[in-house]
Amino acid sequence: MTAQRTAHLVSHTHWDREWYLPYERHHVRLIQLMDDLFETLRTDPDYKSFHLDGQTIILEDYLQVRPERKEELERWIREGRIRIGPWYILQDAFLTSSEANLRNLLIGHQDARRYGAIEKVGYFPDTFGNIGQAPQMMKQAGIDNAVFGRGVKPTGFNNTVADGDYESSFSELIWEGPDGSQVLGLLFANWYSNGNEVPTSPEEAKAYWERKLADAEKYASTDQLLFMNGCDHQPIQKDLPEALRLARELYPDTAFVHSSFEEYLAALQRSLPERLSVVKGELRSQRTDGWGTLVNTASARVYLKQLNQTGQAMLEKVAEPLATFAAWLGKPYPHHLFTYAWKTLMQNHPHDSICGCSVDEVHREMITRFDKSRHVAEAIAEESKRYVAEAVDTSGFATFGADAVPFVVFNTTGWARSGTVEVELELERLYYRDGVPQQEMIRRMKAIELSGRLLVDASGNAIPYAMEDLGVHFGYDLPDDKFRQPYWARKAKIAFEAARVPALGVAAYAIVRSERAAAASPDSLLRGDRALENELLRVEIGDDGALRVTDKTTGRTYSDLCVYEDTGDIGNEYMYKQPNGEAALTTKGLSATIRTVLDRPDRATIEIVHDWHVPASADERFEEEMREAVYFPERQGQRVERTVPLTIRTRVSLRRSGKGVEVETSFTNLAKDHRVRALFPTDLATNLHRADSIFEVAARENEPSAEWTNPSYCHHQQAFVDVSDDRGGLTIANLGLHEYEIVRDGRNTIAVTLLRAVAELGDWGVFPTPEAQCLGDHKFLMEIIPHAGDGAKTGAYAEAYQFQAPWTVCQTGVHAGAVASGYAPIGWEGDGVAFSSLKFSEESGHATVRWYNMTGETSEVALVLGHGVERAYKSDVLEQVGDVVETDAEGRCTLPIGPCEILTIGVHKK
Repeated sequence: MTAQRTAHLVSHTHWDREWYLPYERHHVRLIQLMDDLFETLRTDPDYKSFHLDGQTIILEDYLQVRPERKEELERWIREGRIRIGPWYILQDAFLTSSEANLRNLLIGHQDARRYGAIEKVGYFPDTFGNIGQAPQMMKQAGIDNAVFGRGVKPTGFNNTVADGDYESSFSELIWEGPDGSQVLGLLFANWYSNGNEVPTSPEEAKAYWERKLADAEKYASTDQLLFMNGCDHQPIQKDLPEALRLARELYPDTAFVHSSFEEYLAALQRSLPERLSVVKGELRSQRTDGWGTLVNTASARVYLKQLNQTGQAMLEKVAEPLATFAAWLGKPYPHHLFTYAWKTLMQNHPHDSICGCSVDEVHREMITRFDKSRHVAEAIAEESKRYVAEAVDTSGFATFGADAVPFVVFNTTGWARSGTVEVELELERLYYRDGVPQQEMIRRMKAIELSGRLLVDASGNAIPYAMEDLGVHFGYDLPDDKFRQPYWARKAKIAFEAARVPALGVAAYAIVRSERAAAASPDSLLRGDRALENELLRVEIGDDGALRVTDKTTGRTYSDLCVYEDTGDIGNEYMYKQPNGEAALTTKGLSATIRTVLDRPDRATIEIVHDWHVPASADERFEEEMREAVYFPERQGQRVERTVPLTIRTRVSLRRSGKGVEVETSFTNLAKDHRVRALFPTDLATNLHRADSIFEVAARENEPSAEWTNPSYCHHQQAFVDVSDDRGGLTIANLGLHEYEIVRDGRNTIAVTLLRAVAELGDWGVFPTPEAQCLGDHKFLMEIIPHAGDGAKTGAYAEAYQFQAPWTVCQTGVHAGAVASGYAPIGWEGDGVAFSSLKFSEESGHATVRWYNMTGETSEVALVLGHGVERAYKSDVLEQVGDVVETDAEGRCTLPIGPCEILTIGVHKK
């Protein structure tokens, strides 16, 4: 009988490196799995191939323990029996930055290429929702498909094309990104284990395949049926060839093939119908009841997200631009160190790791990895900034005398920047090598007079500043050519407002002795003891600590900002569940203590303290429900009456040129089983809002779909969330706070989750996680940015992106240099365009610059590359050399950037 259909079985294991067991416990099981796979490949030629979960880190993990098997591993990969790539790890895409998503793809390709094979499959089997720009990323990487398990609702109604958004009758669909890029989407409608553990006995196999074939055909658009032979940490099925031989006997109308994604996709493409459902943008399970989206992993163990934001910013927004500056001035670019730092950071990016939904041991180890990656990034940044600072001409400060103390300020963001810079300077040093006794060194340092000094810019203009005496400190140099050099120094902390430091550029300043009058101190930003005001904003603080912010440009006032809310949480690390019938507690109307804590020329700060009490924990009924693994939406537990203190300390700051109001919130968490949020009512009339996502400012509905029954409707964000109408807009920026909700309260309130404290992992069993209660000290940083109604074009979003990146400062000496204060290696302008990265490509050896269009309208990037451009070309997310970009003699060019386009340019300077 001629086969009427083909069953493609793709053998795999979905390998969570760490989850319900710590990493090394899973690691031991991985070694056994790989050993078994090698043995099976050696002894059974009918065991055709194995898909290694799309992540090359498995190769590193295996060879770390089995280095003697590298040659054999290479052989199986070359022969196509082990399929690898395209990622380094299987990340959670929403909780890792845009650039981290690309580094994952880039490094995965680099690793796979060393073995001579890359499986070009856009593999997203278990990401907790899928980002809207994945189709464009895949297309730029030469991948024309995306395979995923979540986000689209399969209907299966008579195999007709579904009409609803985020629905598809078939497991095959067209997924379209916001820029219009399309890939073939493959939905695991029956999950990535639908071909697991195929029986080898006739009776069991008959029942198995009756069910499995029917399940697959319910959704398939063709007679090419995909069965995934594996599951989470699944050992390989060694007798699969025998099971397939039996299946062929039982179903002669079906061709059972031990297949690969490459073979399956080729067969599928030949048989696809002309019409498939087109699903556009983010796939976040919008057409479901909302109880299984796993969105609240964005607020599980927030401390991990904060550490990740710091680490990502240090790599992509500080170390990479600084190293690029230095490379253009002659210093070798440390590709090897960057790869090591990124890999170490990305080991924390798998979905069960960065999502905070694993056992406690897993997340303890993550903290060490975050530290290791950040230390490498800091070391690169330190060396790079010193190299560049030595190349900045500071000789003009010599006119102020030999004891001038110059320093260079680096703006590594993609926009010109003004704001508060704080720097610790060593005013004088004495080295041990000078032979002065230690106590005499300390005495001399203490005797240094700090008064009579000015802060001046490179033109000699005096600038208002504040100085704090830090006293005498021990320090040391680590020279490249001699032993460490210890010293004692007199230090002072300088704070001032740097003005219009160029994008991706530098500005030089110095502390000098001078008889000139100090710069006149501007008027205080304080207005009494409960208000702050600059040229753009006015902030007033009520008796209960709520903020009233007036945008002086538009005249619009936003009230009741930064009220805090506390509710119970009887869910788990994956999902939030408020106790039934519980009313939220808030600080609205709670009397607060208010005082001024800072009044400097560059900024002022008012502190607000709420002495609050909240329930201590959930009750005994919840404890019983948790022990018995009651499905979390069905839990009936409540919170206890006993309360514990929740003293919230809020510091509200306004910079002199600030476009936003900075908010620092801190408290010691003593309560369990609860959630704390900061509330920002917008009172703006709109059904949509926008949030920073991966290479996209995504527009999202305020109201969920009709199918949604979960009372909570939370979403992911990266740098900010924004609500706007034609009268104005309010952007709330954050550092590492990835969960928000637009509360349906008639005011379109932005609620940003600060902390979620829960007791268990959840999911498929009983896994207590006491450390997920997040007891102890916490600090959260946000910025309130009012604007005229279009955050992309008014600069509000640029302000939010700059909020992510710290200033970099480097003390240097008085010397000549190749570049002047105000130098920037590149310049650019683009309406509605966001800067993403500046780095050197290991692939091409050239600098690469990346932007993306935040809007749905075509725009332009006007680029100034400066003298000495040997070649500029259009690149892609894999940093490949593409079409030449014509530049004039000054290195200028103008490039179109399409709606929501990710644009990468390669630059080779002589």
